[in-house]
Amino acid sequence: MIPVAILVVAKAPVPGLAKTRIAETVGADIAADIAAAALLDTLDAVAAAPVAARIVALTGDLDAAARRAELTQRLADFTVIGQRGDGFADRLANAHADVSAAYGLPVLQIGMDTPQVTADLLADCARSLLTADAVLGLAGDGGWWVLGVTDPAAADCLRRVPMSRADTGAVTLAALRDTNVNVTLVAELNDVDTVADIDAVRRACRADGRFARATAGLP
Repeated sequence: MIPVAILVVAKAPVPGLAKTRIAETVGADIAADIAAAALLDTLDAVAAAPVAARIVALTGDLDAAARRAELTQRLADFTVIGQRGDGFADRLANAHADVSAAYGLPVLQIGMDTPQVTADLLADCARSLLTADAVLGLAGDGGWWVLGVTDPAAADCLRRVPMSRADTGAVTLAALRDTNVNVTLVAELNDVDTVADIDAVRRACRADGRFARATAGLP
């Protein structure tokens, strides 16, 4: 068992509110179903990772979400907490602080946009965190998909990082290093924000996974 807490920061995949850029092409219901499939595949990987604690920081109305019954059942295996803060960056930093305070463990945080993630990759990232102040996995679109810190104070730098931009990953790395944090870079992954992202991610997923099945037939 690796003494690390994995934190998944997620939004309930409610039609009209989830994957809105994908919804422009396929419609709100299909986009929400894709988001739910990605989240469920991610939760499966986290559940199988050999770590000490698994937490989901959730926002949104789960009762209105796509695949709500399956999500509710899957989330029963996790500690679920609410997100708090005025913006996404604040919610990320606060989630790190909340989990660290509750468990006293290094925190490895991921989102719900990389359904190709595996338990083995998460375990490798967690082990890397045991020998560094922080780990960061950059995303192909310029963002990042995983951030781990041993001290939640390191995650406070996120409050100053502009999110959802092509330079978010580079700015996050620079912000961490500016606070004298030793950062280990881990594997880069592609994430899913638009229809154009789907094919590359699907090819990296299990063929029988939910995301692969939910996106079958899409370009």
